[in-house]
Amino acid sequence: MKSDLFSSDHMAQPALAPGMTLQNAKSIKYAVNGEMLARQGAMIAYRGDLQFERKGQGVGGMLKRAMTGEGLPLMAVRGQGEAWFAHEAQNCFIVDVEPGDVLTVNGRNVLCFDATLSYDIKTVKGAGMTGGGLFNSVFTGAGRLGLVCDGNPLVIPVSPQQPVYVDTDAVVGWTADLSTSLHRSQSIGSMIRGGSGEAVQLMLQGEGHVIVRPSEVTPQKAQQH
Repeated sequence: MKSDLFSSDHMAQPALAPGMTLQNAKSIKYAVNGEMLARQGAMIAYRGDLQFERKGQGVGGMLKRAMTGEGLPLMAVRGQGEAWFAHEAQNCFIVDVEPGDVLTVNGRNVLCFDATLSYDIKTVKGAGMTGGGLFNSVFTGAGRLGLVCDGNPLVIPVSPQQPVYVDTDAVVGWTADLSTSLHRSQSIGSMIRGGSGEAVQLMLQGEGHVIVRPSEVTPQKAQQH
């Protein structure tokens, strides 16, 4: 059988070392030798001797429901083999987290990660009243983190002289040394008269980077289309 479908660009090759690699722009391959964690429902294929276990709501389990408004349940993958992960054909990226690094990520953008990474759930300061909830996961330790993004992300440098304002539905995450607060860009009167609707943004200040996706579509909005 001959087809471009069977070209090396699409063909899965045996893993050369344990851990995660990009299979292509839309999926991540993880060569499991022990244990790793992924969002439930993200596994699209596997081979080898692997077991999948739903994680509960205890410590090391669910990335709390409040984080995204709909929750991000996790599963543990154990054994030896290869597994492929993806989510709604979104673009995939791998972040190497090193000791001392701190990365805050919106739960909707987490795909999979090494069991050596630690995460905690924290409320985004000043953003508890926003529609997105903004309860994010904070990753620390040493290991690799697989992220998904609806489109190609925009990474914007933040400096003390130049804070950055982002839509709360579009923010993916940010680095350690940034502080957050809410910023109102227009008056209530302007909104009543037909303003842009971008009344409240998340303001990030300090030294670091913020990651933004080129989409404001939330799960609730998507269901209406």
